Amino acid sequence: MKIAKPETIARVKQAARAGLLLVIVAALTLEATSIIQYIYSQKGIKEEASLRAQSEMEATKLKVINVVDQAETAVRNSMWIASWCLDIPDSMHAVTRRLVKDNPVVIGSCIAMVPGYSKKYPLYAPYTCIEDGKLADKSLAGEQYDYPSQEWFTKPLETKGGYWSEPYFDEGGGNVLMTTYSVPITDRYGKIAAVFTADISLDWLTDLVGSVKVYPSAFSMMFSRSGKIMVGPVDSIVMNKSISEMSSESKDSAVLGPLSRTILAGGTGSMPIELRGKKNYVYYSPVERTGWSMSIVIPDEEIFGNIRKLGLVVKLLQLLGIAMLILILRSVIKSQVEFSQLEESKEKMEHELQIARDIQMSMLPKFFPPFPERHDLDMCADLVSAKEVGGDLYDFYIRDERLFFCIGDVSGKGVPASLVMAVTRSLFRTVSAHEKSPQRIVTAMNESMSDMNENNMFVTFFCGVLDLTTGHLRYCNAGHNGPVILTDHKDFLPVEPNLPLGIIAGMSFKEQETDLHYDDALFLYTDGLTEAENINHELFGEERMLAALSGRRPSQEHLSNMQNAVAGFVGDAGQSDDLTMLFIHYLNDVMPNTSERHLILHNDIQQIPQLAEFVQTIADEKHLDQSQAMGLNLALEEAVTNVIMYAYPEGSDGLVEVEAILKKDALEFILTDSGKPFDPTATPEADTTLGVEDRPVGGLGIYLVRNIMDTVTYRREDGKNILTMIKKI
Repeated sequence: MKIAKPETIARVKQAARAGLLLVIVAALTLEATSIIQYIYSQKGIKEEASLRAQSEMEATKLKVINVVDQAETAVRNSMWIASWCLDIPDSMHAVTRRLVKDNPVVIGSCIAMVPGYSKKYPLYAPYTCIEDGKLADKSLAGEQYDYPSQEWFTKPLETKGGYWSEPYFDEGGGNVLMTTYSVPITDRYGKIAAVFTADISLDWLTDLVGSVKVYPSAFSMMFSRSGKIMVGPVDSIVMNKSISEMSSESKDSAVLGPLSRTILAGGTGSMPIELRGKKNYVYYSPVERTGWSMSIVIPDEEIFGNIRKLGLVVKLLQLLGIAMLILILRSVIKSQVEFSQLEESKEKMEHELQIARDIQMSMLPKFFPPFPERHDLDMCADLVSAKEVGGDLYDFYIRDERLFFCIGDVSGKGVPASLVMAVTRSLFRTVSAHEKSPQRIVTAMNESMSDMNENNMFVTFFCGVLDLTTGHLRYCNAGHNGPVILTDHKDFLPVEPNLPLGIIAGMSFKEQETDLHYDDALFLYTDGLTEAENINHELFGEERMLAALSGRRPSQEHLSNMQNAVAGFVGDAGQSDDLTMLFIHYLNDVMPNTSERHLILHNDIQQIPQLAEFVQTIADEKHLDQSQAMGLNLALEEAVTNVIMYAYPEGSDGLVEVEAILKKDALEFILTDSGKPFDPTATPEADTTLGVEDRPVGGLGIYLVRNIMDTVTYRREDGKNILTMIKKI
């Protein structure tokens, strides 16, 4: 095991002390935060419980007052007729029956005469109530029911106003637990003659108050003005106990005594109390006009139970978090030495990657101008990798007065892309060393790369061959961005898209051609240029690229302008892709005695018309008369048709390359194909003296070629048929 350096161990110890201090501070901070959150949460929950209790009490009181209002209104609306009936006592039952019948909240009504008011009826109290769902008329004047002594009778006479009685069980009358609203009735002389009542059953009050559920374990109570328990959580205490009795009998009388006095005094508020060793909160409020009071008792556990459970969970999570911090600290301390070793390894890796970059860049031309002895060519290039090593490439060299050049972009980035880049560049050098057709260079490279492409990586590639003596450019594109050609105008060079290299073996790539003149330039680039992004994720794009290519300038000046334009656009944004640029500036201003033209045809007879256009263009350039042009076209058509019809197996695809060399005093045509070997010059000359029926089939086309052309030669080289035909002019 590798031992850490002393300075590394010192850093580890220092980090451990700092980490332990961090854990302590974090623990204290978490605990303080938890306590503050708990205090404020508890306060908010308590306020919310108080609001809920008050809201429930107010809603219940409104319902009670509604019933009270109905009973009082019923009595007030019938007082006039009850007063009128004082002179006709026998009609009083009709009044009480009507009041009970028309008011569902009223279960009984009575008109009780003041004793001695009527000489005919010293005691008279007709009463109507509901029994078994029906109206029943009774009399409360009798030995078994002493109505003059009842509270509901005596209090209105004392107060000379409406009065709600204490709850009572009306035995002999309605025979239910009730409370009675009673008012005094005066005769036409203003003398109090009777008491008019309306009874309300307390069953509805029990249901109403009992339905109040602020919390599951909370309960509600209703007290009369004397403190009698009208509604309570236990049936045995209802109407049998008062709040004062309950307070004196309880172990918590020291707390309940003041509470009971406050409630009986009609107070409103809340108070924490201890009941059977458990904390509760009591909320209380009076019921207006009745003298009653209502209270709601909520156990402390109901209010704060959830937050306490949550607090426990929070503390457990805090402990877990602190434990995790300790484990992380332990892991960090344990890993510090390894991290130090990784840093050393990283430095070594970065050094090795720098070496790899240097090796990669050494494979590419990097000294400019690359051909200082030549005055017909001005070139410069630049490659900036997004990482230490990248997948872009460019290359060029001169062979046989032809500039072979290429640019490419490997899919992906980093080391894998750099390896594919190196292979691609090596293949280009190897294949182009003995091949001058860009189409065949690209095809051969694709075959090799497809065979060894196990990782499904591909390369967009552009290959060109520029004849430096004539300016004739032949090129083949494999899925790469089309170059920009800079003449008096700037435009994209027309390219066939084709597929990138390495995807499918056996692909057919199309070759194209054009001519460059003095001071024309070609700008090749990878998509890292047009797809360069600024901090707003906008792309540099083709429009900005074309704007930076202004005027006819030396290649280095063009390159500097483009670099400045990209840098100004990108700003502080990081580079996301490799960026490569290659400028080729053609400067040959001497008109040569020879020039070349090229045409590539498939072995399809439908392509013969292209040959006629090709020959006519050459004839026009050399100022040949029509008869000479027709002769040349006939000879070439015969030779090319012969290749199309017989060189390749039926159904297979093959190419015929026609190269025309325009000399001062001659035209040289070179036909190249990869078909089966065939020497047309070895064919015996046709005997034109014989008739058509006597002459053997074939030979006439070769006869025409020989007679039209001055020289016809054949050779087989590198698996190809090469037929050379020369016509002196």
